[in-house]
Amino acid sequence: MVNPIVRRSLGKASYEALADFRFALRKFFAFSEQAAGEAGISPQQYQGLLAIKGARGRDALSIREIAERLLIRHHTAVELVDRLEKNGLVTRVKDEDDARRVMVRLTAKAERMMDRLAAAHLRELKGIRSVLDQLMAQFD
Repeated sequence: MVNPIVRRSLGKASYEALADFRFALRKFFAFSEQAAGEAGISPQQYQGLLAIKGARGRDALSIREIAERLLIRHHTAVELVDRLEKNGLVTRVKDEDDARRVMVRLTAKAERMMDRLAAAHLRELKGIRSVLDQLMAQFD
């Protein structure tokens, strides 16, 4: 069965809302990349730290989980964690439940960096809120 939302033709206002939202997202991502660079890390390193910090109900992720969250290959996640560890931002620890698995945890240095970056990102996100509200109103 065809999804009825896909079948329906969108009006000009809907395309305008989608375009505005896409532009707001691009601006947010550009801001995020710049903020990460100013903090001395790459955008991908920030994403990795955020994935770990934002892990639901725990304070560490496995390499596999980091790869999944960042939509990257396992070996790329290993290289990313290697760079983060070299910069003193993460530590590797054995999983308490499965000694074969290595978990990646933020260091105190990374925690301080993430606090600053998260505050800046949340301020920036407030600017997107009105665009998102307008977009959602188009489809309600």
